[in-house]
Amino acid sequence: MNVIALFAGAALLALGATTSVHAADAPSSAATPAVDIVRLATDLPPPIARRAPAVVKVNFETSEVLGKLTGETTFKYWTFNGKVPGPMVRVRVGDTVEVTLHNPADSAMMHNVDFHAVTGPGGGGAATLAKPGETKSFSFKALKPGLYIYHCATPMVAQHIANGMYGAILVEPEEGLPKVDHEFYVIQGEIYTDLGLSEAGEANEDIQKLLDEQPEYYVMNGAFKALTGDKSLKVKVGETARIYFGVGGPNKTSSFHVIGEIFDDVYNLASLTSPPIKDVQTVTVAPGGATVVDLKFEVPGSYIMVDHALSRVDRGGAGIIEVTGPEDHAIFKTAPGVTTHMEH
Repeated sequence: MNVIALFAGAALLALGATTSVHAADAPSSAATPAVDIVRLATDLPPPIARRAPAVVKVNFETSEVLGKLTGETTFKYWTFNGKVPGPMVRVRVGDTVEVTLHNPADSAMMHNVDFHAVTGPGGGGAATLAKPGETKSFSFKALKPGLYIYHCATPMVAQHIANGMYGAILVEPEEGLPKVDHEFYVIQGEIYTDLGLSEAGEANEDIQKLLDEQPEYYVMNGAFKALTGDKSLKVKVGETARIYFGVGGPNKTSSFHVIGEIFDDVYNLASLTSPPIKDVQTVTVAPGGATVVDLKFEVPGSYIMVDHALSRVDRGGAGIIEVTGPEDHAIFKTAPGVTTHMEH
């Protein structure tokens, strides 16, 4: 057993708590309005202009909220700062990152945060393990550039991740990254519920489905087809975009693909110090892993981001990039009257 599990187990015994809250024991949320937990793909910090290291303060507050999953279905999410994924943290290699995590007194669970970007025991998980009402902190030096996942690492770790406690930290190289017109933040995850797909009502976590690795939903940024409609990613013809894509998991590998486009540059395994791979159709991203992809849009239309394990699209694992601007019939042309719009 690792140090985080040992620490958590001792703390749970002291609290007299268990690692889950059953529906029968939890307070009724019938009168609680469901909130929008979806983090917009545009909700990320801008590129870092400074070239010297600095001290960067990162503040997390865990929150357990009833969120909108799809249609008339709600779900009790566990979150960092009220959204899924948690906020994208952006630092520069050489920065000292000071992390503070507050777990409110009304939480039912212990929570913490483990950064894959940390060089140190448990990624900060043991240092930030906070029971309800506690605030914990630690600091680390960002030594290696890359895009890294962070997540709650309180046992049962997979349960905390599946309920929404994951995000990404970007450690920029000293010289920064090549400029693009748009940057987007997209993290895939899974949700395991006792209600069937799109069944109305308040869905509860299903631990047996979690252990069996049989999710009811695949999500990008927290909810069923969250990055569609007014939450779609928007660019213009001729513009370049960079997608910071990760997989919180906890269990499934993603085959990330944009239908109708080819990635110009792929920073494989989110390594920002290796030369990017050119002209790639689909990128494999493991749970707890990430990638960075650049692409340019030459033709207008609706481009669907998918996990190319395509049955997952119907379980919510899809988003839309809306591209507007002039047609270029030298690149793409359809017969008169044929629409290029695809249902999503």
